[in-house]
Amino acid sequence: MFTGIIEDLGIIKNLENEGDNLHINVSTSITTELKVDQSVAHNGVCLTVVSIDGDDYTVTAIKETLDKTNLGKLKKGDAVNIERAMKLGDRLDGHIVQGHVDQTAECTSILEENGSWLFTFKYNQDQNNITIEKGSITINGVSLTVVNSKLSEFSVAIIPYTYQHTTFKYLKVGDRVNLEFDVIGKYVKRLNELRY
Repeated sequence: MFTGIIEDLGIIKNLENEGDNLHINVSTSITTELKVDQSVAHNGVCLTVVSIDGDDYTVTAIKETLDKTNLGKLKKGDAVNIERAMKLGDRLDGHIVQGHVDQTAECTSILEENGSWLFTFKYNQDQNNITIEKGSITINGVSLTVVNSKLSEFSVAIIPYTYQHTTFKYLKVGDRVNLEFDVIGKYVKRLNELRY
């Protein structure tokens, strides 16, 4: 379980394919605080630390994860948003995030708005995921509030702190991002489907 509050930017040091799996080697300032078997979110994807070597650690993404997220598009030198699992009893500063990406979306617009940024995303409606105005959404692991909610499209407003401390500063129009929709909304959607 995560909160969507990013702790650090990790830098991809190496990528190694083994069958359908991808071993991702990451360097962060918090590596020395990690341990093998620990869950860490990478761009919102919960992955298990499998080895640690100095300031670097390795996680493994399986085919299912690579098919449903943007992790398969990573390159050496790329930055990823990093968050460790939340501690029971800590404040929940973002919202409840599972680290299970529902689908990806394309960034369709970035508008600078006198000190903040408005990012717009379009996603495939085939999976019937929804956003609501002022509801929660997780983009590449970052807990955000939805504005301009439409069918298969929404925007988020990014403050300077979030812009500087996450991968939003590197995002370009046309880039794909990982989306995790609000867990409460997903349960409501599923209950509604079962009624018919």
